[in-house]
Amino acid sequence: MHPADATISAMKLIECVPNFSEGRDRAVIDAITADIVSTPGAVLLDVDPGAATNRTVVTFIGEPDVVEEAAFRAIKKAAATIDMTRHRGEHPRQGATDVCPFIPVQGATMDDCVAIAKKLGKRVGEELGIPVYLYEAAATRPERRSLADIRKGEYEALPEKMKDPAFAPDFGPAKFNAQSGATAIGAREFLIAYNINLNTRDKKLANTIAQALREAGKSTKGADGTITKIPGRFKECRAVGWYIEEFGRAQVSINLTNYKVTPLHEVFDAACEEAAKLGLRVTGSELVGLIPREALLAAGDHYLAKQGKTNGVPEKERVHTAVLSLGLSELGAFDPDLKVIEYRYAGRPSGLVAMTVLDFADELSSSSPAPGGGSVAALCGALSASLVAMVAALTWSKKGMEAARPGMKAVGTEAQALKDWFLGAVDRDTEAFNSVLTAMRMPKKTPEELAARAGAVECANQGATKVPLDVLEATIRALELALQAVKDGNPNSISDAGVAGAVALAAAEGAALNVRINAPSLTDRTVADEYIARQAGALARARDLAEKVRHAVDRVLA
Repeated sequence: MHPADATISAMKLIECVPNFSEGRDRAVIDAITADIVSTPGAVLLDVDPGAATNRTVVTFIGEPDVVEEAAFRAIKKAAATIDMTRHRGEHPRQGATDVCPFIPVQGATMDDCVAIAKKLGKRVGEELGIPVYLYEAAATRPERRSLADIRKGEYEALPEKMKDPAFAPDFGPAKFNAQSGATAIGAREFLIAYNINLNTRDKKLANTIAQALREAGKSTKGADGTITKIPGRFKECRAVGWYIEEFGRAQVSINLTNYKVTPLHEVFDAACEEAAKLGLRVTGSELVGLIPREALLAAGDHYLAKQGKTNGVPEKERVHTAVLSLGLSELGAFDPDLKVIEYRYAGRPSGLVAMTVLDFADELSSSSPAPGGGSVAALCGALSASLVAMVAALTWSKKGMEAARPGMKAVGTEAQALKDWFLGAVDRDTEAFNSVLTAMRMPKKTPEELAARAGAVECANQGATKVPLDVLEATIRALELALQAVKDGNPNSISDAGVAGAVALAAAEGAALNVRINAPSLTDRTVADEYIARQAGALARARDLAEKVRHAVDRVLA
């Protein structure tokens, strides 16, 4: 896991890609995107205006409620600033906000996106008076899944189409809105725009490869004149061959409409096979726009497996393997922090985990009360998981230990994820403590202020107790993995597995102390009693596991 991404791994992240019918007036475009940026929690990723199409594609991301609110604000501003009676452009369109799809990214499901599409559609229809049609996964009827079918005839056809009861919108008035037209709101999978580079200028050869790959395949004409359709190798794959003068080469230009059905790396490998049949070589590839973290990690894991290596390595190594194997840096530097959508949302690592060991120790030793024992406990958990991952990797590469590989691969993969979770907790603990200080500083002059302050203090104190409790409970799994590493791991690294158990116990003991010192400050005694009971049970379990790890190591080293 990318270090910054560890702090958002529990969040549901959803991407929204609204298309607005304005690509020439920068003031209008800026006004729309300003309303997105002003929505707390929304992160604007890309703004792509087109003068010829007179259309701007905007990409932003956030948690479900955030993207819904940001999308509404943008649609409202578009309705106020774009006049469809005057719009002309080469791209099909039917409204000021022509289309607004939601895409699940991290922790979110298609059902989440459908729910947002319906909530937003209802709000746009009722509050803005714009006819709304739900499409793709959010469609209320089969004939409305396709955006092209809904948009047939475009804006100019709406006055007549709106007279037909069968074309009544899902939300909003069943009458023509001259200024704003109609809007399609939907939910779909992430679309990866991806080009594969060839060592030729020949567009026809590139198109031959495209036909072999794409779902639509190619058509052939028989001697009797009949047309036969030969499907391509991959579902949810659209492709065409073209020549790019700037790069001096032909490319296979691909849209993967569902990378979970057709993974990126499978298409790349197949393109290499098809190119070889034509005497060509694939020299690399190019990602247009952003890619979900999951898709790039799957590619990295695929190529690590082909090399006979474990994927129980740091996430940055899995990403690096994907970038190298796919040749993503051939035409220009590929920066995962800029190209992976989750990394763009999280930003570069910051806070305590971004410090050097020296800087962290200096900060810890200062007079500041945070970071403190809770952050150190979380760090101990991260160090424990890191050692287990190391032992698992060394077991994988040890000759004669092939039988242990499957189990150690699973241990290493889980330990890497657990390491990143603990690293996120290092900062979460300090942030929770700072929240308590912020709540304590709230005004308390009036009864209303006193009540607000009391509520904020209780909420902050519960958070400051819950973070170390989570760390404590996570150490149980860290110790279980350490025990497995002791029993099944490379015997030359048994001392490392033993240290993993020791620092995991230190994490558990430290986290438990933080729960015990914070819980008495809670006014909600039911919550306090629950946290104390969970603390006692988890600590007892952690101590028992740590003792098993120690005894197992002692038996070998005696």
